[in-house]
Amino acid sequence: MPLPDRTRRYPIVLPDGSSHNGTVFLSQAIDHPRFEAGAYTYASDFDAPKDWAQRLAPYLFPFSEEKLMLGKFCQIAHGVRFITASANHATDGLTCFPFPIFDPDRMSGYQPDTRDTVIGHDVWIGYGALILPGAQIGNGAIVGAGSVVRGQVPPYAVVTGNPAKVRRYRFDRDVIERLQDLRWWDWPAETITRAEDALLSGNIDALERIASEI
Repeated sequence: MPLPDRTRRYPIVLPDGSSHNGTVFLSQAIDHPRFEAGAYTYASDFDAPKDWAQRLAPYLFPFSEEKLMLGKFCQIAHGVRFITASANHATDGLTCFPFPIFDPDRMSGYQPDTRDTVIGHDVWIGYGALILPGAQIGNGAIVGAGSVVRGQVPPYAVVTGNPAKVRRYRFDRDVIERLQDLRWWDWPAETITRAEDALLSGNIDALERIASEI
């Protein structure tokens, strides 16, 4: 089957022909200057919000200095929250109380933490996970349900817990390096469609053969 239409807001069509409004392609549902989502990246929620950006990243404001960037083909489960840098308080003084935000003349430009949060391609973030400011999650990683992620997550790592730790890697180093080189998520849609069986069955050799024909 061909890939779903990347321009659809609601990519899942139910057997009765209606759209499943609890799952959206974020590139079509997000209208926020500091929130970027790659093609085919979707989020699901049992209580579908009107404003997906606000639901997923409640502290990311249009005037925030940081960005939240999600790659292609990511899968974001119900209850996931990205706590971006605008939520952080300064910790280098004698108090963490953010006095300037209560003064309109000093509010603008007062942001102690400006780190971007960057999620790679083909990342699965499980139910209720919390992604903290400045997190960098590598391609192909899996974040377990309820995990609290900070810092860097290596490509194709499986992390769980609070704080989230690497429990294992999805593949051995050779396969991870080959997948990183292939970057299948950047292929034309028609080629990815051809590669579906190889991707789902874990046949890296077949995937490389397809890549050689591009």
